[in-house]
Amino acid sequence: MQALPQKGEPPISAQTQVSGGVRPAEQEALSFERADLSFDVDPAKRRIDARATLTFAATAAVARLPIDLDSNFHVARVTVDGKPARFDRPDGRLVVLHPLAKGARATVAIAYAGTPHVAVNAPWDDGMVWSQTADGRAWFASTTEGYGCDILWPCLDFPRGEPAEAVLHITVPKGLKAPSNGKLLGVDTLPDGRTTWHWRARRPNTYAIALNVGPYEEVSGSYRSRFGNSIPLYYWYIPGAGARAKAEGLFAEFAPTLDFFERTIGPYPFGDEKVGVVETPHKGMEHQTINAYGNGYAKAPEGFDWLFHHEFAHEWFANQLTAANWDDYWLHEGFASYMQPLYGRWREGEARYAVMLDSQRNQIANAAPIVRDKVLTEEEVYEPAKGGAGTDIYYKGSWMLHTLRGLIGDAAFFDATRRLVYGRADPMPGNFRPRFASTRAFEGIVRQVTGRDLGWFFDAYLRRAALPDLVTRREGDRMTLAWEAGGPFPMPVEVAVDGKVQRVAMADGRGTLSVPANAHVVIDPAARVLKRSTAIEAYRQWQTQQRGK
Repeated sequence: MQALPQKGEPPISAQTQVSGGVRPAEQEALSFERADLSFDVDPAKRRIDARATLTFAATAAVARLPIDLDSNFHVARVTVDGKPARFDRPDGRLVVLHPLAKGARATVAIAYAGTPHVAVNAPWDDGMVWSQTADGRAWFASTTEGYGCDILWPCLDFPRGEPAEAVLHITVPKGLKAPSNGKLLGVDTLPDGRTTWHWRARRPNTYAIALNVGPYEEVSGSYRSRFGNSIPLYYWYIPGAGARAKAEGLFAEFAPTLDFFERTIGPYPFGDEKVGVVETPHKGMEHQTINAYGNGYAKAPEGFDWLFHHEFAHEWFANQLTAANWDDYWLHEGFASYMQPLYGRWREGEARYAVMLDSQRNQIANAAPIVRDKVLTEEEVYEPAKGGAGTDIYYKGSWMLHTLRGLIGDAAFFDATRRLVYGRADPMPGNFRPRFASTRAFEGIVRQVTGRDLGWFFDAYLRRAALPDLVTRREGDRMTLAWEAGGPFPMPVEVAVDGKVQRVAMADGRGTLSVPANAHVVIDPAARVLKRSTAIEAYRQWQTQQRGK
């Protein structure tokens, strides 16, 4: 009997490991209209037999159709519009040798099979996660955000490579269920007891398509939105001692979280499909309408499950709004991270907001810029060793948004956020579609909403690694403040003098105020501005030293 692949096996190709980046011109010229994907999964052999039928339209003439697909899969045959087609299999790609004229369409059917890569530490790296329930039944899932969709299905592995529609057919062993993206079309029972689950989703993020299979039980209900529509709610969980009560506890968070997002941002983007969450043998991931959850029902002092909330935020900031380039992925993670202290504030007030923000502040590294204004791969964003900002796209992105909100005010901030997410100021169910955007686009929206050019602000926080440093000097009864930010930075700042707060305009990056010689002064007492902190720098250095012992 052939040994089953273990973590890290079989190894992926170098091309598969790259997600995003500069793409072949032929890929850029393909509009991905539909993906019809069939997966027959055998967990006993850790093998997938699959078929993908992909419909493309050419926005420019192409001589061939380069499609991303991991080399661990053997391609048995390819047809174009029903006729056999020649193809090559270079490293991590399937190149269909079929030209398309500008405006022409083609339906490419691909039969493939193989042993997919097993993740080492999902979801921080990608692949299949093969597991078992406590009573020995198969339980497995896939994650593909980092290495990309090509680790599971033939796709266009870059952010704008989303298909306009995806139809999924997932065949699993008897007794298992396969919740997936979008709306359930039906379940077929095969003569041998296996079942095939049919789903349809509109414009799923490329890495949002995932396999989630196990002997699930379900908690379900519906939510009457403040926008008048009814939204189906589902949570699929693994049964066991006490599992139902824990599942119902998490499910009880769905409605208030939905209400927060719909009040704060706007309509749930996929209300005509579902809100779906599935328990997985890995930590979690924002798989559109079927978010993976593996937080073990952990409790936290803020009183809600941070992982459920974070992945759910991605329905707005990743799935409805998708960054056009990995360089802009702070739009996903920064906004999703900022939604958590905002939710804490919505639930409990300013104290909770401050505590949650403070926790994020202590994790900001400032080792690399968040945005580099060029086409990047996923690894070039997430891995500091490759120049990436790493977790700063989460925490520094969140704090930048906190500072922006303080600068422009709530009305302008949430108006700009709404326009970023929906492409309009008045979203209602049915009047918007998933969209792409960039950092520059967000800057333009803020300029439109506020009537102010805040390029200096975004440059300071996104395009420079070091934080603005506020230098203060006291001479007699006069205090001078000056920003050192590597460029213009006219950020106003509050100063408390013996408890009385005044706002210093800092129009040219400098300001002065009268301070009695014996007065107690606190700079930025409400922590409204993200700025350099020597205390936090020393703390992080100490943490590094402790880890090295």
